[in-house]
Amino acid sequence: MKTQAIMKKPLRKEIMFNKVKEPTKLDNEIDRAMSKLGRLEMDSKEYAETLKVVNVLIGMREQEKPDRVSPDTMAIVAANLVGIFLIIKHEHVNVITSKALSLVIRPK
Repeated sequence: MKTQAIMKKPLRKEIMFNKVKEPTKLDNEIDRAMSKLGRLEMDSKEYAETLKVVNVLIGMREQEKPDRVSPDTMAIVAANLVGIFLIIKHEHVNVITSKALSLVIRPK
């Protein structure tokens, strides 16, 4: 029966990672301007003005995106995690002194 595939319950990770993003007002305006571009002649003055508006709207959308974590920060976090792992591993073998914990960089 083919209906079983339709009625299949989605896995938890499918729900978590395949979320449908609702279009924002900015996305709707970009779509509206793009559809207007499709109806205009490419050599018209209105086409050029609409194209400028689309470029401004896309620039605004790019500014809304959150900044990514810098590679330097990722390297510091990775080094701290490795250091903490080594200290914990050392605790299982030997007695740890109080000076070993000073090697971990503390957040400011």
